[in-house]
Amino acid sequence: MDRVDDGSPLADLLDERRHLVTLAHRVLGSLRDAESAVDECYRRWYALSDRERERIAVPRSWLAGSVGGICLARLALPGPGEDAGAEDVVPTVPDVIVAAPPLAPEPTTLRRHDAVVHAVRRACVTADEDMLLSLLAPDASAFFDGGGKIRTLVAPVHGRDRVARSVLRLLDRPPHTTTLAAHSVNGRTGLVVRHDRRVVAVLSLEVAGAEVVRMWVVVNPDKLRSWNTGRP
Repeated sequence: MDRVDDGSPLADLLDERRHLVTLAHRVLGSLRDAESAVDECYRRWYALSDRERERIAVPRSWLAGSVGGICLARLALPGPGEDAGAEDVVPTVPDVIVAAPPLAPEPTTLRRHDAVVHAVRRACVTADEDMLLSLLAPDASAFFDGGGKIRTLVAPVHGRDRVARSVLRLLDRPPHTTTLAAHSVNGRTGLVVRHDRRVVAVLSLEVAGAEVVRMWVVVNPDKLRSWNTGRP
């Protein structure tokens, strides 16, 4: 039977990136260069095929080794005024981006939409999988946008069972460090996740009747910057 990947807790993925940035910073001595090296490391991760990623037992260790190699290669590059020589060529792929959901035809009333979103929030806060399942359409889908900078799920998730497991897995953290609040997102009520008071995820939901049919989960730090610096 094929292994089903329901992702990792968002807090763990954020800690993973912080760990990689700290490692790169120690080697390169510049936070900006460290961030760039880590971004390159994640591009290498996403350049792998699904089968290659599945063969990596401990992704965090693979990423640490990769970022270490990137830093050492950059240190070996000639500085300004030196012979440029051959440069380290790294395969790049576009960031994994999920566009903001378009405005769909009115599937339900605003009051019903808000009620469903608030119910989803309660299910997530209490980690009540049965309740969350009851709020999802049988063919519900979830899309995760890490922008190539957070190691979230690459492919969309389909079916209420996998959507419920993936979302609850992503938000699996003690309540004193992570909060989940209803907030206006793309003109409709959505959910905003804060970890240590910083916005680390924004969820947009499309509701039809009394069920969520699609969910967009944005964890791309570039897209969340405005949430942490001012009005989104």
